[in-house]
Amino acid sequence: MYSRILLPTDGSELSHACVTAGLEFAQQLKAEVVAVFVASNYQYPLYVDIVPPNGPTEDEYREAMQAMAENYLQPVREAAAAAGLAYQEVIQFNDSTAREIVHTAQEYGCDLIFMGSHGRSGLGQFLLGSVTTKVLSLCLIPVLVHRIKHH
Repeated sequence: MYSRILLPTDGSELSHACVTAGLEFAQQLKAEVVAVFVASNYQYPLYVDIVPPNGPTEDEYREAMQAMAENYLQPVREAAAAAGLAYQEVIQFNDSTAREIVHTAQEYGCDLIFMGSHGRSGLGQFLLGSVTTKVLSLCLIPVLVHRIKHH
């Protein structure tokens, strides 16, 4: 059915619950898993000539985001190993999270994206999250939207 599943995460509790469900789904199918975290690009100060003294440099920002992403991906990595799943993880930088999720799925040959109905923003029970909605509109492969019933 599906042989390589992309699991996007933003590090939120809702996202972690969805990734856990995605790993269980992948285990049932004996599918490989690719986990992805998308960080925003570094935002240059509005006035480039006047860099705030306490603001991070681009390199400091990238290092901090890389460390944060690795922290968010660690439980996914451990759970995939415990489940005996082939696992890859990707950390991307892009201001369009949805486009990067779709691009990563294509780049890594995924045949399914398994993602939550909501992530960090949470929002309501009746509307899909904005990133999920954009992925659905951009994607040419199947997207399984997992809804957490009680949080």
